[in-house]
Amino acid sequence: MTVQPEQVVVVDEVNEEDWTKLLDEYDYARPQRGELRDGLIMQIEENGVLVSIGTKREGVIPSQDLRQMGEDFVNSLKVGEPIQVYVQDPENRDGDLVLSLTMVQVAKDWELASKLHEEGGIVQGKVVGFNKGGLLVQFNRIRGFVPASQVAQLHGRTAAEERQQALQRMVNQEIPLKVIEVDRERNRLVLSERSATQEWRKAQKHRLLTELQPGDILTGRVNQLTNFGAFIDLGGADGLAHISELSWQRVNHPREVLSPGQEVKVMVVEIDRDRERIGLSLRKLQDNPWDTIDQRYTLGQLVSGPVTNVAPFGAFVQIEEAVEGLIHASELDVDPQIQPRDVLQPGQIVTAKVISLDRQRQRMGLSLRRVNEGEKSEEAAEAPAAEAPATEAPAAEAPAAEAPAAEAPAAEAAE
Repeated sequence: MTVQPEQVVVVDEVNEEDWTKLLDEYDYARPQRGELRDGLIMQIEENGVLVSIGTKREGVIPSQDLRQMGEDFVNSLKVGEPIQVYVQDPENRDGDLVLSLTMVQVAKDWELASKLHEEGGIVQGKVVGFNKGGLLVQFNRIRGFVPASQVAQLHGRTAAEERQQALQRMVNQEIPLKVIEVDRERNRLVLSERSATQEWRKAQKHRLLTELQPGDILTGRVNQLTNFGAFIDLGGADGLAHISELSWQRVNHPREVLSPGQEVKVMVVEIDRDRERIGLSLRKLQDNPWDTIDQRYTLGQLVSGPVTNVAPFGAFVQIEEAVEGLIHASELDVDPQIQPRDVLQPGQIVTAKVISLDRQRQRMGLSLRRVNEGEKSEEAAEAPAAEAPATEAPAAEAPAAEAPAAEAPAAEAAE
């Protein structure tokens, strides 16, 4: 009687250990949807690939899943080689364990998205579509969404129609993105171009300010035009080309020579690292017409051109594309009390005489009142020569008329 209880206890302990072991094996043998498993290729068939993942039955990768991986990848598969698979369906209606290779990549993409979300990393994504709410982007094999509020070039005041046009223009573009929300269960991936652009530009600006030197020549894109100049995107940082550095000719507003989005070459002329400012110039990459001005013009030469600007002190006349001369108010050949604007108007074509030329200071002085000065001098010089015979003729003829009177006494003496 005393032995039986001991035997019962031993049997119970054995049964409990066996049951725990069976549960562990059962849990391992029951793959869960969404799991990544390491497997071994057992057989390659036309309708799929059989893979062992350590269970008593093999899983199958359907042919349609394989086709998404590409022909080169499928041809590289060999029996006996290890492979990582995704459990798509632990048991379908036919009792098969369905595996996937494409979903392995998708699962890894979700892991990458989560990592980027935690670390604040930035990636490049292609815009594949748009809707009223924003942009659809491709994040490897995952489709993500960028709300309109997170699109860098849009703001709250952008009209609905203009916003849709802007979103449509971005389709097929590669844009920087930052992950701001990841919800794999809801298949939700939200990204921001605005945040990514701000951080990327901050890093690029720091790099440019560190590396750039005066005299460097870069290619940039016109970002914004203002009354005082043009802001040009250098690929992460904006530099300012002052209106005086846009061209050798007079520029009243940057839009006369540039337009937003235009690609231009610029020279770095100034870097202020403390204030984080970059000064640029377009005209220093152009030939300066004043360098050879004295080869084309001389003092006293007559020139013609349109009046470009009229000021209280005089009027500017465009002699060639980037050369202007000044007609001072005192050189207008009019009453000194009359203002230049009463005599000349912008656009009026005038002919003037060059009276001063300073290549170093890039100054040309012109005169209207001296245009006919040479002709008057010539007329004055020729007038006395023409009149001299008329006034001196009587004096010259007088002796000839008196000659007989002078000879008379001689005749009388002879008699």
